[in-house]
Amino acid sequence: MEMHDRSAGHARIRRVVIGGAAAFSVYVASAGVTACAQLLIARIVGAHTYGVYAYVIAWITILAYFCALGFDIALLRFVSAYQTMGASGLARGVIQYAERRSLGISLLVAFIGAGIIEIWPGPFSTELTNTFLVGFILIPILALLWIRCSIVRAFGGVVPALIPDRVMRDGILVIIVVVSGLFLGSRIEAQGIMMATVAGAVVGLVLASQAVRRLCPDAIRAAEPQYEPVTWRQTAVPFMIIAGAEALLNRAGVVLLGWFGDTREAGIYSLVFNIAFLVALPRTAINTLFAPTISSLFTRNDRATLQALVTKAALWTLCTSVGIALGLAIVAEPLLAWFGRDFVVGAPALRILLLGQVIAAAFGSLLLIMTMTEHERGAAVLLTLSAVINILASVAFIYWLGLTGAAIASSAALIIWHIAMAFFIFRHLRLLPGLLGLFVPNRQEKATSRPDVRVKASSV
Repeated sequence: MEMHDRSAGHARIRRVVIGGAAAFSVYVASAGVTACAQLLIARIVGAHTYGVYAYVIAWITILAYFCALGFDIALLRFVSAYQTMGASGLARGVIQYAERRSLGISLLVAFIGAGIIEIWPGPFSTELTNTFLVGFILIPILALLWIRCSIVRAFGGVVPALIPDRVMRDGILVIIVVVSGLFLGSRIEAQGIMMATVAGAVVGLVLASQAVRRLCPDAIRAAEPQYEPVTWRQTAVPFMIIAGAEALLNRAGVVLLGWFGDTREAGIYSLVFNIAFLVALPRTAINTLFAPTISSLFTRNDRATLQALVTKAALWTLCTSVGIALGLAIVAEPLLAWFGRDFVVGAPALRILLLGQVIAAAFGSLLLIMTMTEHERGAAVLLTLSAVINILASVAFIYWLGLTGAAIASSAALIIWHIAMAFFIFRHLRLLPGLLGLFVPNRQEKATSRPDVRVKASSV
C-alpha cells in the first residue's frame, strides 16, 4: 500500500511537470507577443504617449478585476466540484450567475467612470481623457473574457483558455500597431492604442466563447440551471479582493506615477515592470495544473505528497527564474535602449524588480496554496495589507526617488507579502513553504502524523 501511494504521488508530480511544461510553452509564446507589442508601441509612439496608455490601462485592469467579482477564480472550484458531484444544474447555474452579475457590474462601472471623466475632466489632457473614455469600453469585455477562460479551464481546456487572453489580445494589438505605425506611416495616439486593445480583447472573447460552447459537457448544456447565490458570493468575494488587490499591488507604481502627473515615468516604469514580470512566468505556468493537484491532495490529506510537490515546484521555478533574471539584468541597458533612449533610465528600477521577483520565486506558489486549501479569506487579508503597504511606501519613495522608488516599494511589498504567507501556511497547514522543505527531509512524514492537522470540509 505504501509503495502504491508513493507511486501515485510521483505520478501526480510528473503530471504537473508535463502539464506545466506545456503551459509554460504557451506562456512563453504569449510573453513574446506581449514583449513585441510593448516594443512596437514604445518605439513608435515614444515615452509620453506610451505613458498615457500605460496609466489608463493600469486603471482599467484594476477595475476589470474587481468587476469580475472573483468568479474568474471561483469558477475553477465550483464548476469542477459540481462536475465531480454530477450536479449539472448547479454547474450551469453558477456559470450563468457569474456572467450576468459580472456583466451588469462592469457596465455600471464603465458608465460611472465615463460620466465622471465627462463631467469633471480635471487636470487631464485631451489625449488622456479620450484614452480613458475608450478604455472604459474594455472593462466589461475583459471581465467576461476572464470568466469564460476560467470556464474553459474548468472544462479541461488549458491551452484554449490561455490563447484568447494571453496571445490573441496582444497579437491583434501588434498587427494594428504595425499596420498603422510602420506601413501606413500614421501617428498613433494613446486612444488609438486603446482602441486596438479593445479590438484584441473582443477577438479573444469570441474565441473563448467558442471554446466554452465546444467543451461544455452535454449534461451541463441540457441541465435546468439551479442557484445557490449565497454560497457562491461567500466564496467569490475573497477571490475578488485577491484579484483586485493583486492587480493593485502590481500596478500601484504606474498608477501613482501617473496620478502625480508624470505619465512619461509611468510609461517607463510600466515597461520595466512588464519585463521583470517575465521572471514570474515559470511559477505561473506550473500553477496552471498545480491548482487542482493541491486541492486534491489537501482533500485526501496526503500531506507527504503535497509537501514534496510544494518543494519541488519551488525549486523548478526558482532555477528557471534565476536564469531569466540574470539574463535580463546583464542586458538591461541595451534592452531598454531598443525601446527608445528615454527608457534607459529605467535600468536600476528593472534590476530592483528582478531581485524582488527572484526572492518571491524562492517561496513558491504560496497564494495558490492558500486559495486551493480553503484559506482564501486569509489570503485576501494578507494581500490587501501588502497592497496598502505598497501604496504607502510608493508615495514616499516616489517622492524621493521617482520610478526607482516605485520599484523599491513594489519589491519590498512583494517580499513582505510572501513572508507573511509563508508564516500563515506553516502555522495553519503545517507545510514548509518554498525551498525550506529541502532542508528538513523528514518533515513530510511528520506532517502526515500530526494529530492537530485536519482537513476542512469543502465549501461547495
